[in-house]
Amino acid sequence: MQSNINQNPIIRLYANLSTQRPLLFFATFSSVINKILDLAPPVIIGIAVDIVVKQEKSWLGNYGIKEVSSQLIILAIISALIWTGESFFEYLYSISWRNLAQISQHKLRIKAYDHIQKLDMQFFEKDNTGRLLSILNDDINQLERFLDHGANQLIQLFITVIIIGGTMLFVAPKIALFAFFPIPIIFLGSIKFQKSLAPRYKDVRTKAGLIASRLNNNLSGILTIKSFTTERWELNRLTKESLSYQKSNKQAIKLSSAFIPLIRFAILFAFIAILLIGGFQTSRNILNVGTYSFLVFITQRLLWPLTTLGHVLDEFQRSMASVNRVIDLIDTPIEIKDGKKKISPDSIKGRIVFSNVTFNYPNRKSTLKNISFVVPENSTLGIVGLTGSGKSTLIKLLLRIYDFQKGSITVDDTSIKDIRFKDLRKCISLVSQDTYLFHGSVKENIAYGSENADLKDITKASKIAEAHKFIRELPNGYRTIVGERGQRLSGGQRQRIALARAVLKNAPILLLDEATASVDNETEYLIQKSLSKITKERTTIVIAHRLSTIKNADNIIVMDKGLIIESGNHKSLLDKRGIYYDLWNVQIGD
Repeated sequence: MQSNINQNPIIRLYANLSTQRPLLFFATFSSVINKILDLAPPVIIGIAVDIVVKQEKSWLGNYGIKEVSSQLIILAIISALIWTGESFFEYLYSISWRNLAQISQHKLRIKAYDHIQKLDMQFFEKDNTGRLLSILNDDINQLERFLDHGANQLIQLFITVIIIGGTMLFVAPKIALFAFFPIPIIFLGSIKFQKSLAPRYKDVRTKAGLIASRLNNNLSGILTIKSFTTERWELNRLTKESLSYQKSNKQAIKLSSAFIPLIRFAILFAFIAILLIGGFQTSRNILNVGTYSFLVFITQRLLWPLTTLGHVLDEFQRSMASVNRVIDLIDTPIEIKDGKKKISPDSIKGRIVFSNVTFNYPNRKSTLKNISFVVPENSTLGIVGLTGSGKSTLIKLLLRIYDFQKGSITVDDTSIKDIRFKDLRKCISLVSQDTYLFHGSVKENIAYGSENADLKDITKASKIAEAHKFIRELPNGYRTIVGERGQRLSGGQRQRIALARAVLKNAPILLLDEATASVDNETEYLIQKSLSKITKERTTIVIAHRLSTIKNADNIIVMDKGLIIESGNHKSLLDKRGIYYDLWNVQIGD
């Protein structure tokens, strides 16, 4: 992992875009050919001057073309071919680099998102949504902008120096040295500036992620902000982080902006040297007029593009900072390893066994200690206990959202660590206490995860979850848009839709984590009546604060501080007059 992080970002990017390499090579080839043809006009100008001055003794005249008009016509045809070829390859490199940018952007975003989905919940607890959104959007878009323009500019700049430098050395080696004099200074300066810019742009991207995180949190919690009238305070917090981002950007801009003026002075020295020394030699007939004309034009073509180096390097460093953030995310190791055994929901009976399971969250005291219980197939287990006793953690362990440190959990005598994530979770329907609905219609949310379900199946599941009646009364029925996170519905309505979604999934194991917490007593009664039907055909684990929800369960376990302290059915637990007895009396008002 560490060795990958220390690699050059270009190498890391190249390694992650293996399928795009043919397009990359073709785009590079087109850029090279285009630049070679683009550098031909100064040569043509030199030949034209040579024809006019020397006439039949010109360079073309040495090839047997003596008439000046014929030489000029041939030169015009060559010029037309060169211009046509240059335009054609400009079109090719333009479309190739842009397509590469779009494809690379898409591939990296999908690859990064796919990897995020495979990461365990511990990663999301340590990270924040805003930073991840910043990487998936801003950083990947920054790479697209560089591939659109910057990559081609860097390649063509390199080709310009190689071709023009080699030609000048061949034509007039002594004068060429004056043109080359500023190039080492420019490149050494570029490397120094690049090293200075890299940490600054890394800081810029980090600050951008913090702003994205702040905005995401505030927009998600806008109701809380309004209810506590903290709009001004939140605005001040955002202003502070935005100013910090602005300050980091200013420092990077200040450094990058100083680069171009320094390059211009180095170029000025070389251009004046060629102009004067070449002019003196031409006036003394040491250098012919055509060659001098070529040198003056080609020096400008060699040195002037170097003024763009500052801008290109600036864009390059921004992109490489983004590339590192994207690939760091892709290289984040997956802590919970997938199993290899395939199972089918149709073949699962649903017998669940927890045997001496111990688990603790990172940097916390032990959450569960030597937990053992058995849930026979087609039976219902109720779990009760005070907040923080570890009830919901049991469900997360069964789903392998987290991995326990000791003990074992089996489904039909098979360790869940041996079963593939996908197959294990297909066998389980979950209704959590934090009901999440996606922006879309009621129908789409109920059918989520059951792509082949038709309206008849959806309606049937809704009736079992006691959701059909209120859905039918919505403005557009099952086509009603629920809004982001289901905000257009009440808490009870959202919970019933989530329950309908779980019923429709029709998995052999059903997990209800406070599934009736947000519904009224009448609806709770109706849901319990429906659940009594569907739980007969599947293994069910119900976590509840309302003990009335689980009083008919086959077995009930009472948890406190990560331990099972009581177990039995409703009647036997009341007879024990322990914690369950006290909780029951509190809830019935005694």
